[in-house]
Amino acid sequence: MPHIQQLENHVADLIAAGEVVERPASVVKELVENAIDAGSSAVVVEIQRGGMGLIRVTDNGCGIAPGELPTAFLRHATSKLRMADDLGKIGTLGFRGEALAAISAVSRVDIVTRQRGAGCGAALHLEGGVPGRVEEAGTPEGTTIAVRDLFYNTPARLKFMRKDSAETAAVAGLMQHLALSHPDVSFKFIKDGVESLHTPGDGKLESAVYAAMGRDFARGLVGVEGRGGDIAVSGFVTAPLMGRGSRSMQVFFVNGRFIKSQLLTAALEEGYRNQIMKGKFPGCVLSVTLPVTAVDVNVHPAKTQVKFAREREVFDAVYHTVLDCLDAKGAPVAAPKSAERVVNPRQDFFQSMDAKTFREQGAKPSEKVAEKPPVRPAVPARPVWDTEWKSSAKVADSQPQKPLGFRPLEKPAGGVLGKAPSSVTERREAAPAREAPIQEMPVRAEAPVEKETPVKLEAAKRPFVPAIPAEQQGLDLPGQTTIEPTKEAPWRIAGEVLHTYIICESGDGCVWLIDKHAAHERINFDRLKAAKEPVMRQTLLQPIAAELSREDGALLLENLGLLEQFGFDCEDFGDGAVLVREVPADIDAGDTVSTLEELAENLRSGKSLEEKRENLLHTMACKAAIKGGWTSDVSELRVLVEKVQSGEVQYCPHGRPVAVKLTKYELEKMFKRA
Repeated sequence: MPHIQQLENHVADLIAAGEVVERPASVVKELVENAIDAGSSAVVVEIQRGGMGLIRVTDNGCGIAPGELPTAFLRHATSKLRMADDLGKIGTLGFRGEALAAISAVSRVDIVTRQRGAGCGAALHLEGGVPGRVEEAGTPEGTTIAVRDLFYNTPARLKFMRKDSAETAAVAGLMQHLALSHPDVSFKFIKDGVESLHTPGDGKLESAVYAAMGRDFARGLVGVEGRGGDIAVSGFVTAPLMGRGSRSMQVFFVNGRFIKSQLLTAALEEGYRNQIMKGKFPGCVLSVTLPVTAVDVNVHPAKTQVKFAREREVFDAVYHTVLDCLDAKGAPVAAPKSAERVVNPRQDFFQSMDAKTFREQGAKPSEKVAEKPPVRPAVPARPVWDTEWKSSAKVADSQPQKPLGFRPLEKPAGGVLGKAPSSVTERREAAPAREAPIQEMPVRAEAPVEKETPVKLEAAKRPFVPAIPAEQQGLDLPGQTTIEPTKEAPWRIAGEVLHTYIICESGDGCVWLIDKHAAHERINFDRLKAAKEPVMRQTLLQPIAAELSREDGALLLENLGLLEQFGFDCEDFGDGAVLVREVPADIDAGDTVSTLEELAENLRSGKSLEEKRENLLHTMACKAAIKGGWTSDVSELRVLVEKVQSGEVQYCPHGRPVAVKLTKYELEKMFKRA
């Protein structure tokens, strides 16, 4: 057995650094939290190359005494703890006492500080955790710490760092959370020389939300405030109609500390029950304040998870606060004006009639248009051709049609009034020689036309030319498929209930209930997964600027090549926004933002490239599928039933069953007939 020995201090520091310093964002978090604990009212964070090249944090806090600078970088050295009892009532942020020691162990650190009221400041340089000599320096009041060449002496950790864009996004997301947790502090974030975030620090949470999360998100918020015993809840939540495609916009704070809590997430979403669309998630910026003795913040190295002493009371406080405020205030979304209240300065036809009125009135012209006798009816109708071929064109959403009439012809030269020419040749002869032949267009009449015979055009006989030459008929041509006569299916569609479930009767006397959304989602998933050709795209007439969280935006930009394979053409639009120019043809342009949010969530959960690809396929298949509640055509239902009855589709991509089978015996047993 190997001998037991004590590790060297340098090795111990590297081990501690591996626990505390996971990435550049971890360094920024510890340094900024120390600046907040120092009583700063303004903090500036600068990074280069995602923080791997440089991290500089400047504050105007209380500063550090020159004689205490070397001590500050020792392990377990802190000004925030004195006794063991202090561990049970931690009210500060950076409390571990190992942050500066761990950071300096894996980087090159320069610190310049000056206490308030002191005449001169002090500077110290550390490399690999080894401090140099403290020197005097001229500097403003406060502290500036510069961290360079992170993980330069730990190659094993360095190779696991992600791209600079991803690390930058992680730091940007962290700064967003810090700015929201302390609206009384002015935060400025500069990445590669460009200012990305600047909050006013006026103490108003709404100002911090506007600056950190954008105007569009801030406009859809509802203020909430409540209390349950000694637990206070305040902040903002999104209106029910402003639901998001993922939970990335849910931000929680406990006693000023940003945390991730499934308990708070569940309480928030429970308050939105029956008020938000299925598949959407509320966003929030909620702050929970409770006694420091009722929460344990020392349960996770990154301090992003906490443990509540009274979880049920915390859940109830958040739930009732959100529910009561939503019921009292409702969603601050302006309701659309009715057609009667719309102000129309022009008062013309197209501006004074909405789509519903147009469909109901059909060819009735507006009152103002009726003042002048129109040459033709003002409203074009869907044509129902009634020529000598007796064919009719149908539209999917057709309305009951009126009989088709033709406008009487004007008196031709040499013709008889009221008698229409009987052929095209006769009409040409009757028309003036210097005028072009007149071709009358069919229009819809207001009522069945009496005493007038519809004019029928004689078609010129043309020689029949077969599409396939005679010598090639009967052969299997490349790209041609012979359509066999449709055989009678061994099942029958009995109907559809709730616009979601298809009722089908099979030949063996069984009844099937088929979830049309789940079936269509599986069909789309299999088609996308097996496709070899590029996804068909649609170019947007106007590019969509998707306002996402900074982490989601960076995650999508990091996987632009993968999104390109699925038909998205995206580019960076700044501050987490993604500009979308093309989307897949199967996706509704109105679902672009929610689709991207779900894609970002799937990219975050997927580990390997294949897992990420399958997660994206799940989202694409779901967004392009028929939704429950939609009215579907019989032909659509027939295709879905055929796929299920053939056994090709059994489960949706998420593993849910597509169909439920009830035998005749089971049905008769329900009615006590068996």
